Amino acid sequence: MRRLERSVALVDDYRLFADEIANAIAAGRLQPGERLPTQRAFARRRGIAASTAGRVYAELVRRGLVVGEVGRGTFVRAAAGLPGAGLPLSEPSRARVDLELNYPVVPGQSALLATALTPMVRPDALDAALRPSRAEGTPAARSAFAALLAADDPGLPEGGWLPEPEALRFAGSGRQALAAVLAALVAPGQRLGVEELTYPVVKATAQRLGIVLVPIALDGDGLDPDALAAAHRAAPLRAVYLQPRVHNPLGVTMPPQRRERLVEVLRRLDLTAVEDAVWAFLRPDVPPLAALAPERIVLVDSLSKRVAPGLSTGCAVVPRAFREQVTASLRAGSWLPSGFALEAAFRWIGDGTVARIGAAKRADATERQLVAREQLPDALLRGDPGSYYCWWELPPGWHAETFVAAAAREGIGLTPAAAYAVGPRIPRAAVRLGLASPPLPVLAETLATLATLARSTPDVHMA
Repeated sequence: MRRLERSVALVDDYRLFADEIANAIAAGRLQPGERLPTQRAFARRRGIAASTAGRVYAELVRRGLVVGEVGRGTFVRAAAGLPGAGLPLSEPSRARVDLELNYPVVPGQSALLATALTPMVRPDALDAALRPSRAEGTPAARSAFAALLAADDPGLPEGGWLPEPEALRFAGSGRQALAAVLAALVAPGQRLGVEELTYPVVKATAQRLGIVLVPIALDGDGLDPDALAAAHRAAPLRAVYLQPRVHNPLGVTMPPQRRERLVEVLRRLDLTAVEDAVWAFLRPDVPPLAALAPERIVLVDSLSKRVAPGLSTGCAVVPRAFREQVTASLRAGSWLPSGFALEAAFRWIGDGTVARIGAAKRADATERQLVAREQLPDALLRGDPGSYYCWWELPPGWHAETFVAAAAREGIGLTPAAAYAVGPRIPRAAVRLGLASPPLPVLAETLATLATLARSTPDVHMA
């Protein structure tokens, strides 16, 4: 009994030490980029065992408060959260200039959105919009979203693709739609193929759902179909999640030959794919992969990036074979959409507001990419010329986590490559730069600061 009590006390002790450091970070006594003592020095100062100090540091890493760099030390993260809770990579950074958070907003968009909302304040319209909503939404919402997702392409049958309105299902956000689709398609313990660099939320969602992620190799054209087939032969995959247009974080868009080859492999393996199209509005010239194989690809989209972060309504275009499962998943997860948001979206799509905002954002993203290439070494950058983010391979000598910590000391928040990596393969030292949030002059100045930082050596900043 005494041994059990002592064990419980030790667990509480290491957490208390972790809480103490977390409080110091939250209060600003420990600044982003500041190096913590070595674990041995920490143990000596506190009079605790080295193994307990190791548990303290591991707990801080788990909470997302610090990052460790082999051979260099442990540093306070750029986006350190509140005591006792890690801050997800998808949440806003506390840095002065945020290149992690990536919600684009263009001038004048609020005025455009307000115009379409005016009729909704009538009591009859408001009454209808505030009623409970279903996963199937309304006929008007289904037709509006089907038209929004439609694609024109001479290479497609009938010159384009228009999803069947009855295939639409809705959620409160794109993340909820994605979680519902994954929960419907992949049972706990089953394997889901994903690009070896993928959207971090998918990693977290899979962990919560008990889904095993299997990394699939990427090249300059996107996911490698042969690598997908090899992974499926090694042990069957239940489905594959991918971003064929404006891949996050690399910005890659699959060329036609790769898309056709991938669809061929999906059909041969009898595999279902989940296509993330949240950033695809930046490449309206490229039709969705779902247009080539609508019977086996579930397309997931959202209005959060296309319109505004507060309008996070998500949708999925679901093949007939999976509609019942996806609908049940949305209900079971309490991921149903807001009726008010669906009604607002229907009006914004119908009056052309969404199309106008999308066009403005495409022009804005292109301008921001030009700024990035003016300020940073072009040979080390990857990204679609019309994307709101880019992948920056760091100069020799830098590790991603060390560079993120050094940038934090300059008041700049970045996301390291490891946040996107799946599996044991460690990506080259790289960071993702979200270009959408700062005003253009601030973005140019910030990128110039990063370029200067990259030309220096890590020891100068981490001493």
